[in-house]
Amino acid sequence: MERIYQASTAEGAIDFINMKDLEVAAKEIIPEGGYGYISSGAGDVFTYQENERSFNHKLIIPHVLRDVELPDTTTKFSGEKLTAPIIMAPVAAHGLANVAAEKASAKGVAQFGTIYTASSYASCTLEDIREAGGLKAPQWFQFYMSKDDGINRDILDLAKRNGSKAIVLTADATVGGNRETDRRNGFTFPLAMPIVQAYQSGIGQTMDAVYGSSKQKLSPKDVEFIANYSDLPVYVKGVQSEEDVERSLDSGASGIWVSNHGGRQLDGGPAAFDSLQYVAEAVAGRAPIVFDSGVRRGQHVFKALASGADLVAIGRPVIYGLALGGSTGVQQVFDFFKKELEMVMQLAGTQTVADIKTTTLRENRYL
Repeated sequence: MERIYQASTAEGAIDFINMKDLEVAAKEIIPEGGYGYISSGAGDVFTYQENERSFNHKLIIPHVLRDVELPDTTTKFSGEKLTAPIIMAPVAAHGLANVAAEKASAKGVAQFGTIYTASSYASCTLEDIREAGGLKAPQWFQFYMSKDDGINRDILDLAKRNGSKAIVLTADATVGGNRETDRRNGFTFPLAMPIVQAYQSGIGQTMDAVYGSSKQKLSPKDVEFIANYSDLPVYVKGVQSEEDVERSLDSGASGIWVSNHGGRQLDGGPAAFDSLQYVAEAVAGRAPIVFDSGVRRGQHVFKALASGADLVAIGRPVIYGLALGGSTGVQQVFDFFKKELEMVMQLAGTQTVADIKTTTLRENRYL
């Protein structure tokens, strides 16, 4: 039992070359059940694997004589100045990786200088997360709706009281995906979920049970409800098709979040990056686009921005950094992506993030 549930207490600088090294090192210290939950995908993990491979479908064209030096990754978004267009994706139960949990991850993200997205299924309270990140650090709240609108109002009120600047409605997880690794490990959550404790304890429950307690029948009316009640921008997360763009925007969404839940939900679906260009064409500049799933390189960030994303969110790599180095490890992961992005920008002849967005990628004809 101890091997399954005892999380890391690490805090301090870590040594790694890339995200693959980081994951290998994290596997050695995250307990088996927790690591399986964090790292696994659904079914045969086809979609999980395609998420990363799909970035090779497009190529970055090197450019010379562009008078580029010391590329600038800073970007302004929704009134916030971000160190880079890279943000924290919502990930449940950071306490599986480190006992400091979301308090450490929020601190590391704030130290880097970008947006932290807190999960409904966090191991810490929103009060603790906000305090750890600092009152001025930009934070969003990822929302799994309850079947009870009274509880939904209470949670949205909680998010607003704690400074959330946007609500991210996860729409692609109305049931749990086929996560066979969790079943093999007999994984159940060892930690409470204090934000949603009114309807979901977490402790001793499988992922299927957790999702079963949330609202499984989402419709455009739910987006309307959240937007009207919270008076905050609503991002619909899990959009991968043109028709879902229209459905989301027509229902009052302020932003679109392209994601396939890191390959953890529908196996056999498209890679998120392959969906991005279709979604971006459908959005046609009417709303900001956030992208996640499979991001492991600065090149991936560059390609996502060049394909229509305004922000790129990272999840698993941050949790591995958290396990190995606490808040310092989290900041190092963001620094890694920023440094690689700067290198790619230099070699691609792009001085600013705005330049990246006007870059044309080349189709890879060799696949």
